[in-house]
Amino acid sequence: MVSSQHEAMHRLFQRHPEVFGRAFTALKLPFPEPRSVALLPNDLTEIEPLERRVDTLLRIDTAEGPFLLLVEAQGRDDKRKFSAWAYYLAHVHAKYDLHPVLLVICQDTATAAWAAGPFHIGPRQWTSLIVRPLVLGPHNVQPITDLRTAVDDVPLATLSAITHANDPGINDILKTLATALQTIDEDDALIFAELTELGLGKSRAGQIWRQLMTVDLSFFRSETQQRIRAEARSEGRAEGRVEGLAEAVLRMLDRRGIAVATDVRDRITSCTDAELLLSWLDKADSAATTDDLFVVES
Repeated sequence: MVSSQHEAMHRLFQRHPEVFGRAFTALKLPFPEPRSVALLPNDLTEIEPLERRVDTLLRIDTAEGPFLLLVEAQGRDDKRKFSAWAYYLAHVHAKYDLHPVLLVICQDTATAAWAAGPFHIGPRQWTSLIVRPLVLGPHNVQPITDLRTAVDDVPLATLSAITHANDPGINDILKTLATALQTIDEDDALIFAELTELGLGKSRAGQIWRQLMTVDLSFFRSETQQRIRAEARSEGRAEGRVEGLAEAVLRMLDRRGIAVATDVRDRITSCTDAELLLSWLDKADSAATTDDLFVVES
């Protein structure tokens, strides 16, 4: 049976397939910039008794031409798995007449090292097929603890949190993601919160995330935030993001027990400069008083 943790790692790519392009750019992998991404049927069954189902199958169109991306989530090494991967690659190549790339998502370095292969199929005298997956895991996905980076790219920050479930610094990674979720649309935030919880499963990181969300989900559902989101939908996403950032600054200060005077609150909520609000949000994480937010760095 497929676990919810396994399900979450490829659902992220299904809901936000563009995240792979940004991940590859960050890792300096030799793939051209995607022009469009299309989700294809993931059922590769050909013979009735034999079911073959890849986690996610995407068609990526680039300036250099299209290719297929198969996404698999792998929680442990499995000596039988590479034969299934070989089948997937050969089948989609024959079916779509496009070159495929197999992307495997892992949560620990040992599994990632195993999944990278390469896997040889054929007798020792002559290799008939080589399976060489591209692996994303804690060894090459950056742990995102910088709030500005997380706010700018929530899907990649979510992938970072899931792949670094066993990282000693997972607390900071999860706190950064939780704060970043406060700056986006409520519906999107709840989806990313759910994906993160599913991806972390019953691990210690999952427990930390559920504790964070016990507090932060009240933020999403509060009357003030409901009003802000309703206004954002009618006034446009750009304005909604600014208001979400202002609310996130105040939320961070409140969480850290820093008193906010009325004039300071008005200054924050009336600000319409997203970049300035982001800088205040960065400083709020370590500020001793609200005065620290407004110090101009030379």
